[in-house]
Amino acid sequence: MKQSLLFVPTLKDAPKDAEVKSHKLMARSGLIKQTASGIYTYLPLGNRVMKNIERIIREEHDKRGCSELLMPAIQPRDLWEESGRWGEYGPELMRLKDRKDRDFCLGPTHEEVITHVVRDHINSYKKLPLALYQIQTKYRDELRPRFGLMRGREFVMKDLYTFHDHEDDLEKWYKLISETYRIIFKRCGLETKIVSSDTGQIGGSQADEFMVMSEVGEDTISYCDTCEYAANKEFSGLAAGDACPECVKGTIKEAKGIEVGNIFKLGTKYSTSMNAYFTDKDGQSKPLIMGCYGLGVSRTMMAAVEQHSDDNSIVWPEEIAPFDVHILPLKVDDEETIAASDAIYKELSGSKEVLIDDRPERPGIKFKDADLIGIPYRIIIGKDIKDGKVEFINRYTGEKKLVETTEISRLF
Repeated sequence: MKQSLLFVPTLKDAPKDAEVKSHKLMARSGLIKQTASGIYTYLPLGNRVMKNIERIIREEHDKRGCSELLMPAIQPRDLWEESGRWGEYGPELMRLKDRKDRDFCLGPTHEEVITHVVRDHINSYKKLPLALYQIQTKYRDELRPRFGLMRGREFVMKDLYTFHDHEDDLEKWYKLISETYRIIFKRCGLETKIVSSDTGQIGGSQADEFMVMSEVGEDTISYCDTCEYAANKEFSGLAAGDACPECVKGTIKEAKGIEVGNIFKLGTKYSTSMNAYFTDKDGQSKPLIMGCYGLGVSRTMMAAVEQHSDDNSIVWPEEIAPFDVHILPLKVDDEETIAASDAIYKELSGSKEVLIDDRPERPGIKFKDADLIGIPYRIIIGKDIKDGKVEFINRYTGEKKLVETTEISRLF
């Protein structure tokens, strides 16, 4: 794509209310723009990153037998009264009325709706297990929105719901999705810790969070320096220096973490209250056993920026980068430069997502914008083009080298 046609409003300085590195960089690099407190527009570059994260999510869920659907963001009060959460959820629930004075809410999550969807159709154990997911905008009226996409009032999330005829099957899927999340986050360039947590407003018998270690995280994680044990400090009650409760040999340490995903064993909390029953193999009527699995798409993008950047540049993980290759012709009024850049662009576009900076800007501006945009591979067409050579930069390794134009396709 030509950069002259792509809307990328880069900024020299970050907005005054941007407190953390990721928020500053996402605003400066033209990924997002604040519309209101805790509410953001995802600009073209940010949207491309989000779509890449969503693609990874879909690939990993679909290959495990999960089916995608799309549920309404507006949910009627009646369903929330059935579950008992209308009066329990608190002021974070965005409530509204229609013209006939009926109560609705903007969904922060979809346990009620998904239970309503399946309860009239999943009436036999023969139709189980079932796994349904969606990727959708959620709403939560946060008291203090902060840190950009970390704590917003509107955010994009993937939520998966599974239905089972017995606890052993729920346990099997709980482990399956836990491993699926590890793979998704790794593909997005993030290393995570699985952290035991409280079930909170979702409810159920067990919950675990997926945390990206970061100094700007809002949660404090207690973790063992020897084994895999990790828990939210509020849930664990442990302090730094305590003995590990699992392996005993290890010592508890503490670190800040950004929550990017959470999983819950809901059990029969919603199926019992909302009358979602099935007939088991012995002919007995039983409530569906449920699991719930959330993954923050917008938070994953933010966490990737937080981990893969310095104060003035991003280097996107390969699978979620908005483009694969960034071509920078430095003299856009030079025929030889234009001819070479066009040829390279056409050659690579068959197999790569390529952005070419065809703007009539000074080289310094192009380099600064390229650093902010964060595309991992860069081709600079400068003075060496007279000898048939261009500069190739691998931003992961920092390696820079002159290469023949005829060799470029072999570099990928």
